[in-house]
Amino acid sequence: MLTSLYSLGLGAALRALALALAASSVALAPPAAQAQAKTSTSKATKKPAAKASSKKPAKKTPARAKPRKNAPPSAIAGAAASPGMLAATAATAAALAGDSAAAAAHSAMKASGTAARTTADILAASPPEAWRDPDPQDIVLMEFKLGTQAEPAQVIMELAPRLAPAHVANVRALVRGGFFDGLSVLRVQDNFVTQWGDGGEGTAARPLPAGAQAKVPAEFDAPLAGLPFHALAENDGWSSLNGFVDGFPVAAEPSKTPQGRAWLAHCYGNVGAGRGNEIDSSNGSSLYAVIGQAPRSLDLNITSVGRVLRGIEHLAALPRGGGAMGFYAGSESKPPLVRARLLADVPEAERLSVKVLRTDTPTWFELLHNRRNRSGWFVHNVGRVDLCSTTVPVRINMPAAPASPTSNTTPK
Repeated sequence: MLTSLYSLGLGAALRALALALAASSVALAPPAAQAQAKTSTSKATKKPAAKASSKKPAKKTPARAKPRKNAPPSAIAGAAASPGMLAATAATAAALAGDSAAAAAHSAMKASGTAARTTADILAASPPEAWRDPDPQDIVLMEFKLGTQAEPAQVIMELAPRLAPAHVANVRALVRGGFFDGLSVLRVQDNFVTQWGDGGEGTAARPLPAGAQAKVPAEFDAPLAGLPFHALAENDGWSSLNGFVDGFPVAAEPSKTPQGRAWLAHCYGNVGAGRGNEIDSSNGSSLYAVIGQAPRSLDLNITSVGRVLRGIEHLAALPRGGGAMGFYAGSESKPPLVRARLLADVPEAERLSVKVLRTDTPTWFELLHNRRNRSGWFVHNVGRVDLCSTTVPVRINMPAAPASPTSNTTPK
């Protein structure tokens, strides 16, 4: 539905969106619920009008309506006005408005003979307010010893506390307590994931540091309503709505619960918490990053905690494990994880500068327009984007060198 809206004018698109959302209580319901709604409507229209009677109708005690067991939220009256659906409406309207403005600006540039800007041009000209500064408490700096390299390779990830607050708090405690220092990469499965952390179980597991919890509730999704969710006009078949929260790729189903559901999508670079068969068996002591084709079937089956901002190439280039599912086995060497730190715990003068592009600014919508409308080398222009290939740009710079002291020496 949202894909087709993108091809409409903004006013017509919003009117169509309103009609679609109003009808969602039937359209989004399972076939059985749709059939029941159609049957009820049919019977209501065919029922003949009651004949007028002089007799006083007998009083009847109104039957108390019993809620249907397992009734889908989308089949409940008023679902279109639920907080989740209202959040979806607002996010989609903002996306369509931003896309429309970017398309108009592009048309004006073309009419004036001005060449379209490249991605590099757009980012170079972006104003400071187009970027956000992540909380240093959410930036994890990891150092891996790879092969014969003299210096450890750095991998930087950002945690997503809005979507997995309990797991994020636990990962912070684990990092601060030095839990990951001296552990190793456990698994590298081709076109799938690289996994690191504690591979022990039971008495073989490394003791948790103070503040870290052995048991954390599963956090497969979070309420959509209340999130700073910025939608894409397209959907990709894995959910009825997708977009970004703080730069993280997020899929959503606004009608599944009154508040809607939103979850981190398993795109390239996504970081998740490994678990066993029990759904609440993850606590962040073993983490993985997606290094291949997006395994979206993992969505809503495991807790995701963030994404890699820089250094995913190091994790993707590691030797593949020879054991089942890519685990290192036997005498295979496991790349060591030298240490992990939170950026907040690095002295301020030594901290990296980390910035992530916001997804609610004209800069972002111009980037999207360029990605939808390729030119130059491209012969076929597909005219759309998808969630996992629309990576949000990041700027990471070394700390500024301290200014050299001024000299008070009088020149000769």
